[in-house]
Amino acid sequence: MSGRRVDGGNGASRKRLPESFGESDAIRPRHLRARRRSPLWLKISAGLVSLALVAGIGLAGVLFLRFQGNIKGEQLNAGLGGNSAPVADDNRDAIQILIMGTDTRSGKDASYGSEDDSSGYGNSDVMILMNLSADRKRVSMVSFPRDLMVPFPGCKDAKTGQIFPAQRAIQLNSALSMAGPGCTVETINKFTGLTIDHFMMADFTAVKDLTTALGGVDVCVDLPVVDQASGLNLPAGTSSISGDQALAFLRTRHAFGDGSDLDRIQSQQAFLASMTRKIKSEGTLANVPKLLQIADIVTSNLTVDQGLSNAPALIAMANRLKDVDLAKVAFVTVPNEAYALDPNRVQLKPEANQLFAALQADADLTQPAPPSSTAPPATANSQPPVQPAFDRSLQPVIVSNASGLAARGAELRQNLVSAGYTDAVRNDSVAVQPTTQLLYGRDFADVAQDIAAKYGIPSSALVSAPALAGVQLVIGQDFVSGTAYGQVSVPSDLQVNTAQQPTQCRQVTNSGG
Repeated sequence: MSGRRVDGGNGASRKRLPESFGESDAIRPRHLRARRRSPLWLKISAGLVSLALVAGIGLAGVLFLRFQGNIKGEQLNAGLGGNSAPVADDNRDAIQILIMGTDTRSGKDASYGSEDDSSGYGNSDVMILMNLSADRKRVSMVSFPRDLMVPFPGCKDAKTGQIFPAQRAIQLNSALSMAGPGCTVETINKFTGLTIDHFMMADFTAVKDLTTALGGVDVCVDLPVVDQASGLNLPAGTSSISGDQALAFLRTRHAFGDGSDLDRIQSQQAFLASMTRKIKSEGTLANVPKLLQIADIVTSNLTVDQGLSNAPALIAMANRLKDVDLAKVAFVTVPNEAYALDPNRVQLKPEANQLFAALQADADLTQPAPPSSTAPPATANSQPPVQPAFDRSLQPVIVSNASGLAARGAELRQNLVSAGYTDAVRNDSVAVQPTTQLLYGRDFADVAQDIAAKYGIPSSALVSAPALAGVQLVIGQDFVSGTAYGQVSVPSDLQVNTAQQPTQCRQVTNSGG
């Protein structure tokens, strides 16, 4: 954030003469000028204006102190080796903010259950990565399922000093309960290869109070629904909901779809899109009393990283977002599939790496991706692919994942197996490196060239390594998605909704009663 401009000494009290103030005027004795008495109405008006200015400045100061006192700040990154220092936003770069909802039942949220259900930091009920493009014209909202199984890099709780060691896999929403929001930030950073700039964490009360202040948010259901677990009770059609009903709509896992967290994510995205439309259409950002009320609610129920833990930083962030076109606010869910060890949980699909690479490249998720094709485009002079003079199934290939993305090695190893390199094995215990390399041993140059041709890896990346018994593909940060080296695109089957689209009715599969 830019610092305040300071005029040295008591420069704020110095006044400059207007440019039209001539030298002769400056030296003319005041008693030689014609004296005119100001009209009474002018004196009264001047007094009222002065009073209004003083009152306005005083009110602004009180509000600033109040909002500043409301804000709760914590460290951005709780990783064992991470940098927890506040981030200085760069207007030339994209900004990524992790938005979390905690299910803690302590404090003001105690009415939603006992502290045995969830105390301390709680678990993450909602995890959405908001990417604000570098040109400040686009926003991408990427939802992570709470049941997503991911590698855990290890964290340290800044409050207690307790260390939580790295684990092969944890359920993503549990990272918050270990070492706070900074632990969730570190965990997502590691498996996405991204660097999150900020986080915002809200509780149940924030949802209730904010939707009430907005006068309700429109949602739609195709059938009447009564969900005993969440308290959701809606008639068929469109309803404006706020307070407890808004919270129930966001929390229900039984009314829609198969009761999974993935169906709840769709409800959350539809709700956020509707709320965005309402704020834009009703001019909320230009309604000063409403804006002050919302600011008070948000800052009273929000925990942010230290880089956002001051009123000017939050105001600057709001200003960056206010002019984004609704058609350029995209909602997506990270590509996932059933977890191999437990079908009740999910894991990342290989296409997730392509999405993360698109976010790193600040790609527009609202632009449709070109249709995928496994074959090169046909041309008049195209020739059938040349079959190598060796048996691919007999060639020893090591796939070393140095991309920084957890699943990237498994993805390309499987791709090589499908191409006939059935002896390919993985090695994920390598340090991250920026560029991709193909190392080849004596008599394996042709194998390396075949693999390079398959992916479009340049010949400059091929490195002779005589001691190597085979070929080693070292996947760098320049090859983090797809099977075409150097190309970044949005996954072709990614489901993208925008805030501009009208409210769609959620299909009720369990109407309760």
